[in-house]
Amino acid sequence: MINQDPQYYIQGVLAQDRRIVSKTITLIESSLPSHQELARNILDALLPHTGKSVRLGITGVPGVGKSTFIESFGMMLVRDKTHPLKKGTKIPKAYNVAVLAVDPSSTRSGGSILADKTRMENLSTHERAFIRPSPSGGTLGGVARKTRETMLICEAAGFDVIIVETVGVGQSETTVASMVDFFLVLMLAGAGDELQGIKKGVLEIADAIAINKADGDNIEKAKRAKKEYETALHLLRPSSSHWTPPVMTCSAMEVAGIDNIWRTISDHREKLSEAGELEEKRRSQSLDWMWSMVEDGLKERFYKNEKVKKSLTRLTLEVEKGITAPTLAANELLHLMDI
Repeated sequence: MINQDPQYYIQGVLAQDRRIVSKTITLIESSLPSHQELARNILDALLPHTGKSVRLGITGVPGVGKSTFIESFGMMLVRDKTHPLKKGTKIPKAYNVAVLAVDPSSTRSGGSILADKTRMENLSTHERAFIRPSPSGGTLGGVARKTRETMLICEAAGFDVIIVETVGVGQSETTVASMVDFFLVLMLAGAGDELQGIKKGVLEIADAIAINKADGDNIEKAKRAKKEYETALHLLRPSSSHWTPPVMTCSAMEVAGIDNIWRTISDHREKLSEAGELEEKRRSQSLDWMWSMVEDGLKERFYKNEKVKKSLTRLTLEVEKGITAPTLAANELLHLMDI
């Protein structure tokens, strides 16, 4: 039974009650109209308590070791004493870390493969960490429709670093990049032609590239891959005049080079904040979010419109048979909308 009192969720999130944080996210992910209305009221109340976290997007080709990387990276940030940090590693404070892992939804049942907690065993049980597997719901590229709202809940709950892990390299990366401060692309070395495994579009939105699994016999391959990506990035125009995306190497398994990635993220944040770019980026992202919600709302109302429902099957068949032109059919359907 869903608690209908918004204060129950608002106070619970601000008190950093993990159980209520999870319940609030579940409420936000619900598609029931009554739940959506309640979720909107909760988000409005929590909005003043958001905006201070580091928002980090992480993607990578299949087999790159995203979960292992996030486990090592997250354990470093929470400053777990059992974590085998390399000598000389300096993390100034312990952070509260939230990981939003977007899972591929089943095309048959709509369920999701919520395996991230088992793949991040140490991080998922740490008191400073919170891992939320979230079904994608079939949205573009596997990006959960409610990821933005979930990020705000985590920020209001006092998480310093929020990591959004995407399913893999694809169209979803542009969506994730539009909601985070820093977009990190993990790559592999020694997998053939290095630049075949990543699209130009992903390189253009990357704030940094990290060659993972740079250990053992793979170190030299990682160094060669680093040079190739540096050359590729040099040919592209940086998205910011205050930041040139670096290429780094790391080993999530050996926890090597992970601290350098955090320093890079911190350096990026400092430079963009000083230039006023980070604030401008956040404002732009809020507008993108608004328009994406408008588009989603219009599409939902379109398919729920009774007049559209009655005519859609007929017009679809007529277009398929060549009886009606697609432009005429689309125009007729749009005119049926009561907007």
